[in-house]
Amino acid sequence: MSQGDTILVVGGAGYIGSHCLWELRQRGFKTLCYDNLSEGHRAACGETPFIEGSLNDEAKLDKLFAEHSIRAVFHFAAHCYVGESCEDPEKYYFNNVASTLSLLRSMRRANVKRFIFSSTAATFGNPVRDTIDETHPQDPINPYGRTKLMIEHILKDYKEAYGMEHVILRYFNAAGAAEGGVIGEDHEPETHLIPLVLKVALGQRDDIKMFGDDYDTVDGTCVRDYIHILDLADAHIKGLEYLENGGESAAFNLGNGTGYSVKQVIDTVAKVTGKAIKSEAVGRRAGDPAILIADYKRAEKVLGWKPKYGDLETIVKTAWDWSSSHPKGYDDR
Repeated sequence: MSQGDTILVVGGAGYIGSHCLWELRQRGFKTLCYDNLSEGHRAACGETPFIEGSLNDEAKLDKLFAEHSIRAVFHFAAHCYVGESCEDPEKYYFNNVASTLSLLRSMRRANVKRFIFSSTAATFGNPVRDTIDETHPQDPINPYGRTKLMIEHILKDYKEAYGMEHVILRYFNAAGAAEGGVIGEDHEPETHLIPLVLKVALGQRDDIKMFGDDYDTVDGTCVRDYIHILDLADAHIKGLEYLENGGESAAFNLGNGTGYSVKQVIDTVAKVTGKAIKSEAVGRRAGDPAILIADYKRAEKVLGWKPKYGDLETIVKTAWDWSSSHPKGYDDR
């Protein structure tokens, strides 16, 4: 097995990948970012060395592995819009599945055998219970979720056939930003609730739509599990340390274990920002369950991981620090 010194983060210019890079650097890891910048931002990578390229370019990947001593690969390079995946599934199968296979082939040639994979709760499909642990059935209902589940199966086969070790991390709603607003969330289009509500606070949107206010929840709006982006980064690093300490390849669900309703998010944004947030209740969206909460007990027991930034106000404040100081995002489009 390769005993390199550098963590390769593919998709490291994106929201989750860039925060993982940031946290790795804070802890003294040597890092390298590989991204095609189709959705990410070069500025988000900070001082990490950057290589622009496609995962389908195996010659470029082979050159990268030959020139750098790679210890492990963290994989975040995926398209992740559920609606778009239904409208253009080919884009998702080609990028999320075929491109990942190209990366895995290059890793095999270079004898790099540790892979930390950013998966998703979308692999579970429609929930059969409110709190979701690793035993919950995986039956995705859209191409995005299916592409992630396909990679999970591929990784298990690569482990059996080639000895490639992996940690799969499935999570729900990533939120927040690095402390001090140095990097943050900047998507186009933006679909996540917290940054959308913050856009109302910034005067960039007139209001926020609440899809249904008649659910059987604390206030009638959907309840979701929001996990701070630095807690996610911490879990990825703990996943690597687990493998390096001889841990068996495994999958873990990540979350706060606590849900917050849409109204609670809106009220918290109003409190943190001091701005009035106009909201409007509209009809339910098809397929939206009332409650989705992760059970992270396995990650706590095996990885020694638990969220440090679980409080909603803390999550919103870090997101606001970024949004208010970068109202145009990275402004590099």
